[in-house]
Amino acid sequence: MTFNRKWTLAKRPDGRVATGDFAMLTEPFTPPALDEGEVLVRNHIFAVAPTIRNWLNAGPGSYRGSIPIGGTIAGMTACEVVQSNHPDHPVGTRMVAMARWEDWSVLRPDAAPVPPFPIPADVTLIEALGLYSPNSLTAYFGLLDIGRPLAGETVVVSGAAGSVGSMVCQIAGIIGCRVIGIAGGPDKCRKLVEELGATAAIDYRNDDVPARLAELCPGGIDVFFDNVGGEQLEAAANVMADRGRIVLCGQISSYDRAGGAPGPRDMMKMVYGRIRMEGFVVGDFVGRAAVARAKLRHWADEGRLTVRIDQRAGFARLPEAFVALFDGSNDGTLLVTA
Repeated sequence: MTFNRKWTLAKRPDGRVATGDFAMLTEPFTPPALDEGEVLVRNHIFAVAPTIRNWLNAGPGSYRGSIPIGGTIAGMTACEVVQSNHPDHPVGTRMVAMARWEDWSVLRPDAAPVPPFPIPADVTLIEALGLYSPNSLTAYFGLLDIGRPLAGETVVVSGAAGSVGSMVCQIAGIIGCRVIGIAGGPDKCRKLVEELGATAAIDYRNDDVPARLAELCPGGIDVFFDNVGGEQLEAAANVMADRGRIVLCGQISSYDRAGGAPGPRDMMKMVYGRIRMEGFVVGDFVGRAAVARAKLRHWADEGRLTVRIDQRAGFARLPEAFVALFDGSNDGTLLVTA
């Protein structure tokens, strides 16, 4: 008999997420009859991302939809189509898709909130969630299309040691920018400078972030790539150069707080500084994924771009890995293999 293991939401997190907020169910599984446009996939690798925390909240604050109590946790997976009723996704197709924390998922690719990213034949599943992952594409398009940095400009990145942030730091350095990363703890800050090409790093746990930003950016910040929000967004907004750009990628500081994500308090500074703030989602760029992957591969082949993978084996470890994102114990892009 075939079974389907799934991780469900046992209770809503009260503040910081804990492993006890999840419950694993194992149920007998029979492949279903698929409606037109549906595919059945086998999920092989799960990308553990901070944005999932937002979906565990109740109400309208969960912008991708709140997962109900007892509902299966959603997230990006590297998966393979094992049954298909979709002409563009035949059996054997590999993709990175928004699926669920379960062995088997029925997907409707044309109605997905994030369109599936096809995995080329010469790319492994780990690479598809590593160097060529939606996180890497988020960094690439968020920085280059939304931030539009120029060589010589100052780029500041919050959450700089994370999966997206570490890629932003490296890409900004490759195109000739001066890069300052904000991260938590001396080890992560050291890696930013020694391994990821940052000019300087700010330890938000031990440093005075506003004072350090003013010291390190005497001419202002040209591009602020924000993964964190809250106090770090406020501090950066106060140091923006005229016509600076703020890229709104994530707001991890607010995911476990009620009331939504706060913005800068002095919006007149945004007006008089002609500051542009823009949010985006990586699904907007699916049609250009191949172009970005080619560029990422080129930089990696030259030794200018690296991806640190924190790979953990075992479906049962998914909640444990997710909690690691918020206590700082992860080291790179967190992937869990089934």
